[in-house]
Amino acid sequence: MRFRSLISLLFLLFFTSSSYARFVSVQQSSTGLISDGINGDRNLGSGSIIKTVVLAPAEEKEEACEQTYGFMPCTKTALGNVFLILVYGFFMYTAATYLSNGSELLLEILGPGIVGGLFLPMLGALPDAMLILVSGLSGDAQTAQSQVAVGMGLLAGSTVMLLTVIWGTCTVVGKCDLRDTIAVNNQDTKGFHLKDSGVTVDIWTSYAARIMAISVIPFIIVQLPQMLGSTSGRHLSVLVALIVSVLMLISYCVYQVFQPWIQRRRLAFAKHKHVISGILRHLKQHALGRLLDDEGQPDEHVIRKLFDTIDANKDGHLSATELKALIIGISFEEIDFDKDDAVGKVLQDFDKTLDEQVDQDEFVRGIKLWLLQAMGSAGPSAPDAGPRTMKFLDHFHVQTKREHTLLGDNENGENDEEGGEVADPKWITIKAALLLLLGASIAAAFADPLVDTVNNFSAATGIPSFFISFIALPLATNSSEAVSAIIFASRKKIRTASLTFSELCGGVTMNNILCLSVFLSIVYLRGLTWNFSSEVLVILIVCLVMAGFASFRTTYPLWTCFIAYLLYPFSLGLVYILDYWFGWS
Repeated sequence: MRFRSLISLLFLLFFTSSSYARFVSVQQSSTGLISDGINGDRNLGSGSIIKTVVLAPAEEKEEACEQTYGFMPCTKTALGNVFLILVYGFFMYTAATYLSNGSELLLEILGPGIVGGLFLPMLGALPDAMLILVSGLSGDAQTAQSQVAVGMGLLAGSTVMLLTVIWGTCTVVGKCDLRDTIAVNNQDTKGFHLKDSGVTVDIWTSYAARIMAISVIPFIIVQLPQMLGSTSGRHLSVLVALIVSVLMLISYCVYQVFQPWIQRRRLAFAKHKHVISGILRHLKQHALGRLLDDEGQPDEHVIRKLFDTIDANKDGHLSATELKALIIGISFEEIDFDKDDAVGKVLQDFDKTLDEQVDQDEFVRGIKLWLLQAMGSAGPSAPDAGPRTMKFLDHFHVQTKREHTLLGDNENGENDEEGGEVADPKWITIKAALLLLLGASIAAAFADPLVDTVNNFSAATGIPSFFISFIALPLATNSSEAVSAIIFASRKKIRTASLTFSELCGGVTMNNILCLSVFLSIVYLRGLTWNFSSEVLVILIVCLVMAGFASFRTTYPLWTCFIAYLLYPFSLGLVYILDYWFGWS
């Protein structure tokens, strides 16, 4: 078969090479016509003529799309690019899911601390950081300058989406009935009442919101030259902002490492205050409300009588056993704590001679200090908290119970995250490592094609690439995190709500320091121009509004979800107006 084909090819070449042709001389003519070579009429007035066909120059031909890596599919049509954005976006979503699942498995094995503080926040921001990185590395500086708009769109869109759409949705699905401004776990009978329904978070969520507000400082630094109307110093401001963002990233990771230890210390202190409150209320009942004299000072005579009632063996000292019997006899309203640990802390407050027992003078001195602490905590705002009514003790009790609740202790000893010992730690570790490796590999492989596709779609439709990346890319990189947050919030508990909103604040913080550090590195090293005033303003407004709201309150009524939802279209509209009406960028 191959021999016959070869013979046919030689036969074709032999006969085609025997063909004859005439030379056609091309002469300039205003009509664009040339002679056929038969008639020698110089003016082309008679004889046969041939019309010339002028081919377009090569640079005017339709430019073919450039394939990423030389083999990835690409297209210049709008519909084709929409399809590719969906495909590549799905791969980025898959990468984010693998990274999230691997992180959770790793956390299950190794616990918080180093893993929770260093690796998990960075892994969660990895898909966004990868897209930002490739958006500024492609082509020459001019190409990179046009493509970094994709990275800035993703950075701004991811931050805005987390704090608006996802935040508002978590408030709706996690709402419970509010009683005394605190949500009641698993009770949702008020429907969509705007004031009497909502979510309550712990105090650590407020701290996370304040850290999120602080994390916008690098944006302000890099924007200073444009705020001052200066054209010089812009490159230097990028460098300074980069250094500050890296230092803040390190500080945030260190805080995350030590945060569990800080939380345990704060929780232990809150439990000790609750023990103090319970003992004082118990003593008040036995002292018939006469712990204070007419001048509002602790009544030492009454306190000594109380000491005698507690001293069971009448030896003039309170032992650890007698103190434990006192604590066991007091109802602490379902707040669980270690009784022996509570006795040890009471001894630390009272026993100044370090003889492991409390004499009468030490008891009187310790109770006086506790009463003064309770009076100071009540403050002038407490209703009828004067010395004659002794209501400051009730106010102190309510305050300590609320503080204990907001610190996020597990209700009735249950733990939503820990499921006991891991069955096969070695296999779980290998599985976590494989998921993390696979997720990182997928993100690295499809980040560049996704950025190229966004730019091709922008060119095909005339829609600025910023708005495409602002709306579409966060759906791919943050979908896994969003679904996880919404499912977790739907459990309708203070603890799960606290973890949900803390994670949202933490995700925005990592965008503001880690992803921004990557972006600033590209701008500085490649000598690009920082020209993102409107985008920075949107990030500042959304972050500061939501952080200001969440920093100073721990209960979010249902009406607050409308603030979050409205900030999303406001952000898009503000960028469009500033860029295309006022020409900011």
